[in-house]
Amino acid sequence: MNFMGYRRPDGTVGIRNHVLVFPTVNCANQVARGIASNVRGTTWVEHQHGCSQLGADAEQTARAFIGHGIHPNVYGIVVVGLGCEVIRAQDVAAEIKKQCPYKPVHTIIIQDEGGSIKAIQAGAAAAQKMVIEASGLQREPIDASELILGTECGGSDACSGLSGNPALGAASDLLIDASGTSILAETAELIGADHIIAERAINESVKAKCYATIRGFEEKAKTMGVDMRGSNPTPGNIEGGLSSIEEKSLGCVYKGGTRPLQAVIDWAEKVSTKGLVFMDTPGNDIEQLTGMVAGGCHICVFTTGRGTPTGSPIAPTIKVATNTALFEKMADNMDLNAGTIITGDETVQQVGKRIFEEMLAVASGKMTKAEVLGHNDFAIMRIGPTM
Repeated sequence: MNFMGYRRPDGTVGIRNHVLVFPTVNCANQVARGIASNVRGTTWVEHQHGCSQLGADAEQTARAFIGHGIHPNVYGIVVVGLGCEVIRAQDVAAEIKKQCPYKPVHTIIIQDEGGSIKAIQAGAAAAQKMVIEASGLQREPIDASELILGTECGGSDACSGLSGNPALGAASDLLIDASGTSILAETAELIGADHIIAERAINESVKAKCYATIRGFEEKAKTMGVDMRGSNPTPGNIEGGLSSIEEKSLGCVYKGGTRPLQAVIDWAEKVSTKGLVFMDTPGNDIEQLTGMVAGGCHICVFTTGRGTPTGSPIAPTIKVATNTALFEKMADNMDLNAGTIITGDETVQQVGKRIFEEMLAVASGKMTKAEVLGHNDFAIMRIGPTM
């Protein structure tokens, strides 16, 4: 079972061939945008971080930056810094080059270039060269076992746990049965369903870590002294028919399918295990997506019952509507309809097979709606204050 992808010199596999323009600090956002807007064929991100961060918080942010740079969906990267930030562009670029010596990496420091206009000109020249080089690469057959899937649900409704999420779980099982990898995330949305996923752990160590991770997240929420309702479930979730985090979790956990849990990893940590992997992420859609992509997921399947236009700058994101009314209403954003399960026209397994087939098609180059619309959502999970 194959898809058509790009084999990198180090043996890894990409399903896209992006040239990424990446600011390491929010002060460099506009220059990064200027570079990307001047060079067709590039993608870029913007964010609020990179400076005034300390310790583990700064290290985690740097890990997410580097994870996007070394990602096999990225052919080359222009790293843009201001010149005086905590997470230095030079350091990020050096680590990307260390881990991927074959990858084109160019660093732009705005202060050294002499200002924004000169920095944009220099960055655009470097990006243009990379785009031309990238355009010469050809796809080749790649076994499905090398694909890493990120699973996500957002803007959930009462149908999510009945249609889209179980169908995505079936697709996840198909990939794992083909010796591939699937990431289950959204720790907040496993509260109350922790026993369901933990009992599938391959050993006591993984089981204990799964329980500890989910319960630790719940304890953090309790220390704030507020009710999670209103944040998770969101007002839209509640309007859609979900009354509690436990009810939402019982639908969310279906995305993980039925296969054994192989490992539990931190946010934006590199995935190094085949099979089902649980990544500790918030329920926030963009922070979760960013973490999974930084960890190496090639492609994301995102189920939604209320509707969401989210998409990663470097990993294609397939949107699955959990009800037919949404699929028809938000046709600009939805790639597949799982509402046919609700109407009785298809089974969970049939829709799961459709999702899996769509994954292989997208991995081979088919564009998702989010890609066509140019969505490049990116958000850092913070664990410390800005100093």
